[in-house]
Amino acid sequence: MLLARDAVRGGHVRVDGLTVAAADLRGRFERPHGWAPGFIEVQQGGFTLWNMHTDPDVTITAELLDIAAGSADHPIRGTGVLVGGHGVYNGSGGKLAVTTLRTGEVHADSGIVPQTFDLISGGVFVVSGAEIRQVTNAGTVVTYGANQPVFDNWGDVGTWTVEQPITSHGPSGVGFVQFGSLDLLDVRAPITTMGPGGRGFNLYDGTLQHAVFDSITTHGDGGVGIVVSKPLPLLEIRGDLTTLGGEGYSLYYGVQVPLKAAALDVKQSGSIGTFRSDGGIVTKGDDVITVVIEGEIGEFSAKHGIAAEGAHSDAVHVRGTVPGLDTAEISARDGRKLVRLDTSHPMVHG
Repeated sequence: MLLARDAVRGGHVRVDGLTVAAADLRGRFERPHGWAPGFIEVQQGGFTLWNMHTDPDVTITAELLDIAAGSADHPIRGTGVLVGGHGVYNGSGGKLAVTTLRTGEVHADSGIVPQTFDLISGGVFVVSGAEIRQVTNAGTVVTYGANQPVFDNWGDVGTWTVEQPITSHGPSGVGFVQFGSLDLLDVRAPITTMGPGGRGFNLYDGTLQHAVFDSITTHGDGGVGIVVSKPLPLLEIRGDLTTLGGEGYSLYYGVQVPLKAAALDVKQSGSIGTFRSDGGIVTKGDDVITVVIEGEIGEFSAKHGIAAEGAHSDAVHVRGTVPGLDTAEISARDGRKLVRLDTSHPMVHG
């Protein structure tokens, strides 16, 4: 654990080939934090590099290569790998400028009590004040605990590349959470979430220019595949986008709320310039909606269609006009194919 504070006001850190076999960070109470909207803290990592200065003129530089943490039998208790500047979401202070962060295999278990609303963790966590040119996850990353996304970004990242499968097992264990700034997210292997409320990808806040995924599968109740709450110019999925669950609780903006599983959910505050799916978009749970579009989509393409396979489940709820949606094959085994959410003239298509 490397903490820059007090008299340490500069320097360069280079790590090349480090394995943290075991660590327990649950008792460390100096934590990065933010408001989402309530106060929320982040557990420290088995590997932590944190510029804790509140002075924005203090910058630490780093190159961090081939960092592994924990194992399937002995996961890190806390966050696996955490890097950051001042660590206050939407705050200001010291910076951590990293050319490359490359991780190997990471296993982490938060040990957080389910339904906790003010503490989170992660597999690989980039907190506020970090400016990283390239993040590469060259090994599989697995999280086991509650409120523990596999990846969480509060920082400023150029390109984030995921080369191996990632899995979350715990409640509210999201595959990838985006709060900060990110140009390109390139996920080249499957995202799988197993626990209740385990969403696949969530663009909560900040900016993201281009996201591309191999495939996303969520198993738990409340496990939405993709949530878009901010503008996203380009979203691509090479394989399938599948959810298996129904309704369940999930940590959402720092609050435990009931959510129904969906494959794709575009909020009114969100938009997608171009959406392109080369696989199927499917829900298998009961009483859910496969695709919910309340924000704008400039161009929509679903090569292998949209399907609601569960009981009493609709395939698409949409507000406004979405170019390309009319060419998609849409099916609902026991529900409505298309529901138009026009508040002045509601119209339902079966």
